[in-house]
Amino acid sequence: MKIELHKISVRELTNGYVDNAENGVKAYGGRLDVRPPYQREFVYKEKQRDAVIDTLTQGFPLNVMYWAVRDDGTYEIIDGQQRTISICQYVNGDFAYMFRYFHNLQPDEQERILNYELQVYICSGEESEKLKWFKTINIAGEELTEQELRNAVYAGSWVSDAKRYFSKNGCPAVKIGSDYLTGSAIRQEYLETAISWISDGNIEAHMGNHQHDPNAAPLWQFFQSVITWIETTFRPTKERKKIMKGVDWGMLYKNYKDKVIDTQQVDAEVTRLILDDDVTKKTGIYPYILTGKEKYLSIRAFTDAQKLSAYERQLGICPDCGKHFELEQMEADHITPWHEGGKTTPENCQMLCRDCNRRKSGK
Repeated sequence: MKIELHKISVRELTNGYVDNAENGVKAYGGRLDVRPPYQREFVYKEKQRDAVIDTLTQGFPLNVMYWAVRDDGTYEIIDGQQRTISICQYVNGDFAYMFRYFHNLQPDEQERILNYELQVYICSGEESEKLKWFKTINIAGEELTEQELRNAVYAGSWVSDAKRYFSKNGCPAVKIGSDYLTGSAIRQEYLETAISWISDGNIEAHMGNHQHDPNAAPLWQFFQSVITWIETTFRPTKERKKIMKGVDWGMLYKNYKDKVIDTQQVDAEVTRLILDDDVTKKTGIYPYILTGKEKYLSIRAFTDAQKLSAYERQLGICPDCGKHFELEQMEADHITPWHEGGKTTPENCQMLCRDCNRRKSGK
């Protein structure tokens, strides 16, 4: 991998600056992709933006920026997008600093800003090398997410098209899936979720395999299929959607999309579990109903007082093997299992030795 430090003047950076809104932002003579289409939008507040211009006017050093070389020899910003846009917008006359637009400055003041040299590290190399390096960067300002770093490493036709569906407020994925996904589209979390769903969590391998595909239509089609399956299978109400957000729907879709599910039976079970105080993780209700695995529900644990009471009642004897143990050598267990209607109450608590409890749990 090759990493080089370059000094690039504001004059060079702002040359050819164009903001085409949804079609992206370019600078550096059109060779620098400042904000690829449908990537994170400008998020700096006025105070942060003005701090960048203040740094330039006073000649103070600005934090270094990081660019990556693309296959075609152009560049994409890895870190420094917000600072770059602030500088370009100011020189372009989009906003005033200290009540003065750039064109209102004296010629010598303008020259001082245009001649200001930015420190830019430019990286080229294998995808795996770049990703490792990007993760070690001490990112300043708005920290990059894992997916934003991956987008830079695997930049190409596939990522650009995928961003069109998943990476902007109001994008198609937000319109149909916001009730079921957590995070922010503009921070690439919707895109990350979609890729994780289709790849069983192997995000980087999937992006590497499809980096040069002409489009991301299969990913979008898969995502649409998942959302359609959720809504036609479970017919969620506004209230139910609150516990459906953030569920690993991709995994559930792959495993159960071909199974005939009784919607009325599911509705009744959801209601029962919502009302069950022992179920502490309501977002695990749908995964539990489909898989039958109690781990998704985080069934309420017995308190230390309940454990001690049961231990004293048993005189330290494990009811399964009949041997005596110290309290710390034993674990709490439901006498009547939760799935058979047993509650997490003092009278339903027993203390088993670790071996007996794990044997019972493994049945």
